[in-house]
Amino acid sequence: MEKVYACLTGNWVCLNDDPECVMGENHVNPHQWYEENAVIWAPIHREEKDTYYQLDYIKIFYHGKDYRINPIFIQIVSE
Repeated sequence: MEKVYACLTGNWVCLNDDPECVMGENHVNPHQWYEENAVIWAPIHREEKDTYYQLDYIKIFYHGKDYRINPIFIQIVSE
């Protein structure tokens, strides 16, 4: 099974360990998010350049908090 890890506020955590964790616009659990093509928000054409708001990101709800992180802070580990 694949485990989905994310660096949240400087700490790497296993998202699968939180049964309430959901990811992406569809609010699915980490395993399902990965199995269903690991969708991220990544516009091809940026409305504005040089702005934080147009960077690629994934929304994560983990341990009661909402995060918006760049996909480079996601790791998939097969066990």
